[in-house]
Amino acid sequence: MDPGLYRDAMSRFAGHVQLVTTALGKDRRGVTITAACSVSDNPATVLICLNNSNAKNEIFFSSGIFALNALGAHHQTLADAFSGRTNLTNEERFASGHFDTLVTGAPALVDSLATFDCRVNEITRGSTHNILFGEVVAVRFSEARPALLYMNRDYHTL
Repeated sequence: MDPGLYRDAMSRFAGHVQLVTTALGKDRRGVTITAACSVSDNPATVLICLNNSNAKNEIFFSSGIFALNALGAHHQTLADAFSGRTNLTNEERFASGHFDTLVTGAPALVDSLATFDCRVNEITRGSTHNILFGEVVAVRFSEARPALLYMNRDYHTL
């Protein structure tokens, strides 16, 4: 399968935009993703997919924690900041949102639609990406607001 053709077809697949974050000591990392989903409610488990060719993502694989933050329509600038579309430093990226922590110490976006605070319980390599399964140890959610979606290589709301 031609990778470009595959990416073109996948661009028609709508995904909820998420910000996944982690911390290890004083180092923090955040990445905008759409490859995340629920796995189970007992025990509560989510999965995320991260590119394993980006050396900066190593912190996710070694920290053992992550927060999956569901972004709303009001987070489009934040999504861009953490997607690499801008030339912001890591400090500037985190300064563009308000973060605290829940249980694990992973940065949790205060005004996310929902935050799932997770401990990694399994990592599976899947060709170009690693799949991290996280047991949810805490959740926080806000009032219902429009969600930020990504489809046809652009943002949309629902």
